[in-house]
Amino acid sequence: MAHKITDSCVACGACLPECPTEAISEGDIYKIDASKCTDCAACVDACPSEAIIPA
Repeated sequence: MAHKITDSCVACGACLPECPTEAISEGDIYKIDASKCTDCAACVDACPSEAIIPA
């Protein structure tokens, strides 16, 4: 199961370098491409606003 980024995202960029499959894209609120996400959860630990949750 992929993860998703909620509206709590502050677009700080902390999750970007943590994703080994480059599934996260930038924007006002970042997004995770479910087809690329391997559910490793590295982004979850990196997110200071706890905006990344299981989809």
